Amino acid sequence: MEDHNNETTVDAHEAPENNKKQNGNDVGDAWGTGRTSNSHQIARMPVERFGSEYNMNHKNRGYALIFNHEYFDVPSLKARSGTAADCDNLVNTLQNLHFNVRVFKDLKYRDMLKEVEAVAGMDHSDNDCICIAILSHGELGYIYAREGQYKLDSIWSYFTANRCPSLAGKPKLFFVQACQGDQLDGGITMMPDRTETDSGSTGLSYKIPIHADFLIAYSTIPGFYSWRNTTKGSWFMQSLCYELNQHGKKYDLLTLLTFVCRRVAIDFESNTPDTPSMHQQKQIPCITTMMTRLLRFNDK
Repeated sequence: MEDHNNETTVDAHEAPENNKKQNGNDVGDAWGTGRTSNSHQIARMPVERFGSEYNMNHKNRGYALIFNHEYFDVPSLKARSGTAADCDNLVNTLQNLHFNVRVFKDLKYRDMLKEVEAVAGMDHSDNDCICIAILSHGELGYIYAREGQYKLDSIWSYFTANRCPSLAGKPKLFFVQACQGDQLDGGITMMPDRTETDSGSTGLSYKIPIHADFLIAYSTIPGFYSWRNTTKGSWFMQSLCYELNQHGKKYDLLTLLTFVCRRVAIDFESNTPDTPSMHQQKQIPCITTMMTRLLRFNDK
């Protein structure tokens, strides 16, 4: 449920060390022989092999799909008041970053798949990347469409390099605002170090979640609650949009997401005095990355 400069050179005749043929055989850390992979495919290289940053200089930024769920056919799922604020905020933010934004409201799962499949089947050769945001209820391992739950991999699997070759080697971004369980994080109070205080620190204490300081982007960690303000929107989307608007063209995306985590973790705390067990609770987003280069949203 929710709302809950050392230089290194390589001689011309010599391959980089990690590209040399190694002795012995490479084996998988799994029992059995493994399943046969798909036949070999080829896709156009959008950036040279050792480039440190993604090529964000294509003609277009790319598509951004927002699946906004407010109302559900499942009786136990309450309407997500405040999600309209999240959606509007995200639309403005992504448009400012030059995305072609499309919004879908309260779709059933099969209709979500139709939209995803249609976009995955397009030619993205002139696009920098793809972005998909899902605003909904959720529980551990699942997200809710209008009529029922599904797993996120059923969405992102459409954009793997073999299924969407025109996005091969390009960023595929997913932002998910949803609960991943019903556990609460009461946090822990950080007290100033005496030495730091004596040396001029302000000495102000603050509260952080117990899961902070560990290293697609989920609003919360597996098993835990995700909070949303019924007027201003979710903590995660408020923070994500703020950082993208303020620093989206200055820092790389992973740096920005680190700032998002800090903002959610420190600046927010639940305010439910009428329900003591839910009062003054904390939250920490969870960022999983398979990115191979830095991503910067340069001007178009």
